[in-house]
Amino acid sequence: MARKYDLIVFDWDGTLIDSAAKIVRCFRAAIEETGLSDPGEAAIRHIIGLGLREALAILLPDADAPTRDRVGDRYREHFVSLDQTETHLFPGVLAGLQQLSALGYRLSIATGKARRGLDRALKDTQTAHLFEVTRCADEAHSKPHPRMLEDILERTGAAPGQALMVGDTIYDLLMAQNAKVDGLGVTYGVHPRASLLQHAPVACLDSFGEVCAWLA
Repeated sequence: MARKYDLIVFDWDGTLIDSAAKIVRCFRAAIEETGLSDPGEAAIRHIIGLGLREALAILLPDADAPTRDRVGDRYREHFVSLDQTETHLFPGVLAGLQQLSALGYRLSIATGKARRGLDRALKDTQTAHLFEVTRCADEAHSKPHPRMLEDILERTGAAPGQALMVGDTIYDLLMAQNAKVDGLGVTYGVHPRASLLQHAPVACLDSFGEVCAWLA
């Protein structure tokens, strides 16, 4: 029987790489340095996956645009250079991606990261060669708008029914719905299973190994 999916599109932070703790630290440091009140870890984890501008609009609704821009600048500075904590791929990700590629799946990324940040992360993890197309939030509308997925479909020639979006947040699943693409949720990232299940994923899995087994 022919398999349903040809193109697998992955989120990055919280799906392939274990970066949530660093993201939270860097947001909190940037907000403190700007003299604003700490919104708390739960609030910051909730906006992981969005583009930075969209995330700050939700996180700091009472701040004006220049203040949010200052927080964004400080966040980038912390994440890139001030916070030297290394982030690592989740267990099984590298071998799993290699397995999926060997099985003939086409792999892509749709992420809330900026292009510069994703390119740096792909270089650090030595995974760039595994992905046919990557799209970032500073190149298209932020999730949950479907633009990133639509761009990937256009560049790969895949039909929506041939693609699967894999992510750890409701924004990934909402983007998939908006692009008429199936979504698969993973529970080891930032949003809990109960939240993911509200957005009709085709499956909700607890490890990257389970994702690969489900696809294989």
